[in-house]
Amino acid sequence: MTLALGVPSKGRLMERTFDWFGARGVTLRRAGAEREYAGTVDGAPGVRLVLLSASEIPRELAAGRIHLGVTGSDLVLEQLADWHAHVAALAPMGFGHADLVIAVPAAWVDVDTLDDLDAAAAAFRARHGHRLRIATKYHRLVRDHLRAHGVADYQLVDSQGATEGTVRNATAEAVADITSSGATLRDNHLKVLAGPPVHASQATLFAARAAEWSQATAPLAALAAKLGVELPEGLAEGR
Repeated sequence: MTLALGVPSKGRLMERTFDWFGARGVTLRRAGAEREYAGTVDGAPGVRLVLLSASEIPRELAAGRIHLGVTGSDLVLEQLADWHAHVAALAPMGFGHADLVIAVPAAWVDVDTLDDLDAAAAAFRARHGHRLRIATKYHRLVRDHLRAHGVADYQLVDSQGATEGTVRNATAEAVADITSSGATLRDNHLKVLAGPPVHASQATLFAARAAEWSQATAPLAALAAKLGVELPEGLAEGR
């Protein structure tokens, strides 16, 4: 049995993942044309490359259909409730950095913190008769963050397109979105609230707890040694 390694199938995240493994003596290659989702692995016997979209990898890890996977930590935490029970984070990879932040209109001069947002949300509901809307793709992470900071009187509205444009289009009053520099938010006349982000994401190598490890322990141990990755207790023994 081979060990299945899931890697993003395109773009900068795929390229940086290939570079990260290559710097550690494991060469990953796409086989064939760009639209083909097959690949090869050199330098790690018993490891099979599986090319997937970054957003599919958390689901495949949780189902145990791949043993290891590279994706953004934001996607794992958002998609998998109680994510520690499903996957183990083996190594932050040092690229793909982006922060999940909450941003409000720059014209809201009195709203700079979560406490300010809580007060503004209460005033908004009293004035308009409905809750302040926050557009986001990250419902679980944002809801947990706002709850932890005591923010109420808001509703999350789903945004699968250009989230930063929802305020201008009057479909939301604020946004929670992933950003590397904040430039797109500023271009849309939004400002990021002060304080730590909802989540500081980066590309991370994860292991699936539900995968069938009993026949993949030898490839896992050899790969982990080559990558300089410490394995969680019990994983290398197939438990």
